[in-house]
Amino acid sequence: MAELIQRRLEGIARQRMTEAPVLLLHGPRSVGKSTLLRALAGGGGASVLDLDDPAVRANVADDPGLFVSGRPPVFIDEYQHVPEVLDAIKAELNRDSSPGRFVITGSTRFDSLPLVSQSLTGRLHRIEVHPLSQGEVESRRESLVETLFDDPAGAVTSQPSAATRGDYARRIARGGFPLALQRTGAARDRWFDDYLALCLERDLLELGRVRRPGALAPLLSRLAAHTAQVLNMSRVGAELELPASTASDYIRLFERSFLLRVLPAWGKTVRAATASRPKVHIADSGLAARLLRLPPNKLARLDPTSLQQFGHLLETFVVGEALKQASWMQHQPHVGHWRTHDGAEVDLVIEDGRDGAVVGIEVKASTRVHPADRRGLRKLREALGDRFSAGVVFHTGPHCVRYADDERIIALPVDRLWSSDEA
Repeated sequence: MAELIQRRLEGIARQRMTEAPVLLLHGPRSVGKSTLLRALAGGGGASVLDLDDPAVRANVADDPGLFVSGRPPVFIDEYQHVPEVLDAIKAELNRDSSPGRFVITGSTRFDSLPLVSQSLTGRLHRIEVHPLSQGEVESRRESLVETLFDDPAGAVTSQPSAATRGDYARRIARGGFPLALQRTGAARDRWFDDYLALCLERDLLELGRVRRPGALAPLLSRLAAHTAQVLNMSRVGAELELPASTASDYIRLFERSFLLRVLPAWGKTVRAATASRPKVHIADSGLAARLLRLPPNKLARLDPTSLQQFGHLLETFVVGEALKQASWMQHQPHVGHWRTHDGAEVDLVIEDGRDGAVVGIEVKASTRVHPADRRGLRKLREALGDRFSAGVVFHTGPHCVRYADDERIIALPVDRLWSSDEA
């Protein structure tokens, strides 16, 4: 499927290649980075150095300077397997730091290797490659997040949504990994299981010292049960009889390998009463659903446990889709969640890096939006004044709503994130 889909990032990456000497595309394994890299290389007839290939890796490790000295641009896949290649790139840039000299990919966060990351300071531009968005899967060009900044009223349409709870459960459980999307049922479950085994049994052990490797899988499953919740390190560790320091170290490993997103508290300077603990989200809703053994039919049930699990996974799903769209913005946005000590909260805050305008997003699994569901957005609007561009409550009902008594706050069906844009 990744071979057939035009990634929104392709045009963005080509444009950024004209600005920076080194472009880094980093993100989870099997998210489509290699496919995107080949698309960028194919336009100029260049080849790709695949460091996932043991033979290529050995050759490059033996003489990295030789392999980075070719005609630019040089394309390198999974650089983290031979981090010394970055020193060779730095030596090349000391001679010629023209834009577009190198494009590299990695399945490890660049700043998790501090000495390496310092070597290319000011010469490297990072773009995170996310799992496929719903619009990319359906060949639609989504722009709702940008619309919320530029023309919030344009986000409200009269066309009702036909999506059902079961539809959302299916989208949540399939996620956005290209190879998972090609499979269904038990075959998809096996793909997720194999993916997790590879990450936990190889990639994380390469990233750092793991004294209790057997604790990694149970810890990630516990974090999936806490997805879309404020991170309580001591509580998560205690559930598995892990010291809080060990749990913290392993959570950082999950974050460095893009299995987990730690969404920071936003706007501590906006209001003194703002809470500072981050929220945790599994990087892909399909991965989270598999960790929790929740197929779509079980996720869509109406018993209390399923209702709670659906609510948390729906928030992770919506936050993920919104962050994908935010990553395509021209100016890098600042993102986080907002929560006050008196209980007001906003699930996702996106601050435009251009002018500081803010969009707040709240996610509700119900089909109706109650006045209390808008409380956090109202508080955020009061704190920000004119900087508050729009507040949205995403819900599973059919209708868009503009509130006459709540300026710049609207309610939208979840599928408005992708369904109403041009195909």
